[in-house]
Amino acid sequence: MANEQIKMKAEARTEQGSIAVSRLRRSGSIPAAVNRIEGDTTLVKIDTHAFTAMLRHHSSAQMLVTLELDGKDIPTLMREVQYDVMTGAPIHADFGEVSLTKKIRISIPIRLVGEPDGVKIENGILEQMLRTVDVDCLPLDIVESFDVDVSALKLGQSFFVRDLKLGDKYTVFTGKDVALSTVAAPEEEEAAAAAAGGTTGETTPEVIAKGKKEEGAEGAAAAAPAGKAAPAAKK
Repeated sequence: MANEQIKMKAEARTEQGSIAVSRLRRSGSIPAAVNRIEGDTTLVKIDTHAFTAMLRHHSSAQMLVTLELDGKDIPTLMREVQYDVMTGAPIHADFGEVSLTKKIRISIPIRLVGEPDGVKIENGILEQMLRTVDVDCLPLDIVESFDVDVSALKLGQSFFVRDLKLGDKYTVFTGKDVALSTVAAPEEEEAAAAAAGGTTGETTPEVIAKGKKEEGAEGAAAAAPAGKAAPAAKK
């Protein structure tokens, strides 16, 4: 799913320090910083209502945002948003100025779409092992996510980075033999979960969908942990 063109008005600010910045937030503005291509940093403020509304409509953590500052359009990549730990409201944003004619490296989320045959017909479990891929692309080609159609996956099959069809706009830097998702047999997933339970510091695959159990296995299914549904993220 491609990013739409996002434009926001920004004003230069002189407010610095916790007291001044708190006063700025109370007045309805969010403090932000823009790291310029030349290496310096411009301090700006953005309307809180407009910024919050923009965040509600976009899921990507990194978005191309054109800031209107002092009568000029500055293309930037929104790199980080800080939130209040109590209210969840945005309290600060960091932007990096980019050239629209030079490629940049960025991590783009993967969103699995479709129900695999291995889940629907063979009662398998869809697991997602990789949430993002690293690519080089022009700023205007940044997308919120890449959609990966997994509907053709059968039990025991995987979708690898090498299977992505992204076109010439993107150069992929994530290893081509890394699996994005797989359809595992129920007993394999349960064994992997049990093994992971005895270790620490390891990343385990996220269960996206489970096939229905056979009627005769309903008693055993009742004792097994339910799979956690997860949101996903295209082009």
